[in-house]
Amino acid sequence: MEHNTLKRPNIIHCVSGLIAAGIGKKEKSWWLDFLVKLCFEEVKGGCRAAGDHMPGRSGGYGSGEELWQKRGCFQNHPGRLSIGVGHSGLVFSACSMGNGTSRLYSALAKTLNSSAASQHPEYLVSPDPEQLEPIDPKELLEECRAVLHTRPPRFQRDFVDLRTDCPSSHPPIRVMQWNILAQALGEGKDNFVQCPVEALKWEERKCLILEEILAYQPDILCLQEVDHYFDTFQPLLSRLGYQGTFFPKPWSPCLDVEHNNGPDGCALFFLQNRFKLVNSANIRLTAMTLKTNQVAIAQTLECKESSRQFCIAVTHLKARTGWERFRSAQGCDLLQNLQNITQGAKIPLIVCGDFNAEPTEEVYKHFASSSLNLNSAYKLLSADGQSEPPYTTWKIRTSGECRHTLDYIWYSKHALSVRSALDLLTEEQIGPNRLPSFNYPSDHLSLVCDFSFNEEPDGLL
Repeated sequence: MEHNTLKRPNIIHCVSGLIAAGIGKKEKSWWLDFLVKLCFEEVKGGCRAAGDHMPGRSGGYGSGEELWQKRGCFQNHPGRLSIGVGHSGLVFSACSMGNGTSRLYSALAKTLNSSAASQHPEYLVSPDPEQLEPIDPKELLEECRAVLHTRPPRFQRDFVDLRTDCPSSHPPIRVMQWNILAQALGEGKDNFVQCPVEALKWEERKCLILEEILAYQPDILCLQEVDHYFDTFQPLLSRLGYQGTFFPKPWSPCLDVEHNNGPDGCALFFLQNRFKLVNSANIRLTAMTLKTNQVAIAQTLECKESSRQFCIAVTHLKARTGWERFRSAQGCDLLQNLQNITQGAKIPLIVCGDFNAEPTEEVYKHFASSSLNLNSAYKLLSADGQSEPPYTTWKIRTSGECRHTLDYIWYSKHALSVRSALDLLTEEQIGPNRLPSFNYPSDHLSLVCDFSFNEEPDGLL
């Protein structure tokens, strides 16, 4: 009898689908156990025929812990970042993690069986910090660079000093905004005609993404088009000290792509040693009172050094020409939500996002003229301080070449100052084939700013 081959399953996505389908508690427990064990079996010997490994058939598994202890199996993937499974399906070198075998396995099982995750599959259930084994960022960066040794080196980008006053008594808050390009869309839908297929392979592209993050070491990371949250970014970044939240699109276009890794969405990470989470809101944006496919995350954080609070938000608005009024309505809905969350601008605000809108669009004008008193950080790089960069995305599709400014970092100009901003890649660096490429993993450039609080104005928290 022939068996269907199960190729690199996304465990969390499978479980979420089963939960969404309304299976019973007993059946869910059975499948959860099966998926956890299959995860470890994949590490041991790669994906095998699903029919050979159904619980109850001959051949069984042994325990997940026994599989984890076979540490030599991670050397079976030459030229790639070593693949291991730890908390939440960690994809990284197990050999550099030290021991703690049973703790890792029980943490994975606990995450998959979490009642909170069952009730709210769209939210990240934060892991128990005591069950995480830290990763040295330098070691992870070296691992990434080893995987990328056949690719051209990263381009140098410099920070532009924008300070106009005396240094702050507290370290700045570094914020990164980045549409990282969903893997399913990059390989299956976006038609980057000048980008070699090999440049889009996830095993290397994820290392380029991680290398960019590790190079700039943001305190807060705002991402769009994340479709590898549970198997890559949450496990790795949590071990670097970040706390993360993920909110997927309700009808993600990634799900239309064969062999997808689940829905894409927005993700927000912050360093737990610098900030304390005060509250969090996952927002499904509306347009003309109708719920849409676009989302946002807004979190109020408290700085541990200064006890100052601020709100950080990430969003990704509707794409494509012809949807300008729709984006405008989504932007108005987001602004209204942020007005409520910040108590009428009493709490300083930073908003990161791929707005899919040029500065000439209404949604941009809404943010620029909002009562929240927002300014766009990257305007400060221009000679007059009033002009956006000429591009934040540059790609070539079957429909032609697209060069647009769509990504922004907005901030409360009455409460925050931009101390520096990361300059953009030049046209020469990007090259004639544009983005993505062997040098750069996304069709959007990352934006990075250092913020500091102004002297505390009256009425601000």
